[in-house]
Amino acid sequence: MNDGGAKPETLLRVAEIGGRGRSLVAAESLRAGQVILRESPLLLYSAFPFLSSSVSPYCDHCFRLLASSAQQKCQSCSLVSFCSPSCFASHTPWLCESLRRLHQSSSAAFSDQPSDRQVQARFLLSAYNLAAASPSDFQLLLSLQGSGSSYGDLSSDSAAAGFLHSLLSAVCPPLPVSVSPELTAALLSKDKVNAFGLMEPFSVSNEKRSVRAYGIYPKTSFFNHDCLPNACRFDYVDSASDGNTDIIIRMIHDVPEGREVCLSCFPVNMNYTSRQKRLLEDYGFKCDCDRCKVESSWSEGEEDENEVMEGMDDENEEEEMEDSECENEGDVFGNGGDDESSFPHAYFFVRYMCEKENCFGTLAPFPPKTHEASRVLECNVCGSLKEDEVGGSQ
Repeated sequence: MNDGGAKPETLLRVAEIGGRGRSLVAAESLRAGQVILRESPLLLYSAFPFLSSSVSPYCDHCFRLLASSAQQKCQSCSLVSFCSPSCFASHTPWLCESLRRLHQSSSAAFSDQPSDRQVQARFLLSAYNLAAASPSDFQLLLSLQGSGSSYGDLSSDSAAAGFLHSLLSAVCPPLPVSVSPELTAALLSKDKVNAFGLMEPFSVSNEKRSVRAYGIYPKTSFFNHDCLPNACRFDYVDSASDGNTDIIIRMIHDVPEGREVCLSCFPVNMNYTSRQKRLLEDYGFKCDCDRCKVESSWSEGEEDENEVMEGMDDENEEEEMEDSECENEGDVFGNGGDDESSFPHAYFFVRYMCEKENCFGTLAPFPPKTHEASRVLECNVCGSLKEDEVGGSQ
């Protein structure tokens, strides 16, 4: 999906930015729609709890929807199914036996634990399995950002690590690595701040989609968050092509060399209070991006008043924006334009937010095939296409 120019891995460089720490910045000028990274997961694991009343409808390796006529259920543990023999080959004997034993003891063991504890157990099994299959990849996992003392509720994290360490040590066959409560806590913290969710298929009737699987993508985890991102991620999990669990990062609009490239950790339509709460609880930091600096001064009433979907209904505002802002789009995206101090993200919502009901996805152009940006925008959630009314080079 690259545009034939520089390889994605050469388009970015790591830099230290004051107040933001390690960041990824553009190593050259980046164009709207340009694919800047495509990455396969270091590990994947199901988001379904062991004791879930519903059986996962996905292959436990590639996480495509299973066709009833083609699925292959593991006869040893009877807990996972696969779409093909090649996917089934990923199900190692140690992992199979660990799942079987854990499931047998799960009713009593997890009875007084939150449901996400079961998903954390799945992650740890996948991580330990990775240690046996590829020690170098396991070391890469341990090198990722995240420490048990830096993120979230320390008492809750410590309790989870202690419970899961004791459980897995007692129940599972001999582990492929030497484990300790400290290692368990370190792994859980890596998962907490680096895992990306692969969502269930989009449906207009389903306002809140669930996660089908989580994956660790080491390079992608280097991107910092911004509430007004200049890039977004795409995945095509249910596609028939190889690499269906790859994450693809595309530019939303042009970015000059040296500018930080950021993703958003959640849909951009979330209001200020909800964004800050989620970032603090899940990632342990308070966002101070340009958008948050503006919205932090709004009262609760103003915050409700400026909800995204209401702002998008104002056609006159949209026309004024297109006339006045397109001449210098850099001002809108953080270069110090006058509108940045009042409502820096209105233009973003009008142009780059999907209008389909219950979607709330972000639009990015298709990769450019010529010197001009594509006029067709694709939603990273529902896959809808939109003709860019502005179009042209940015």
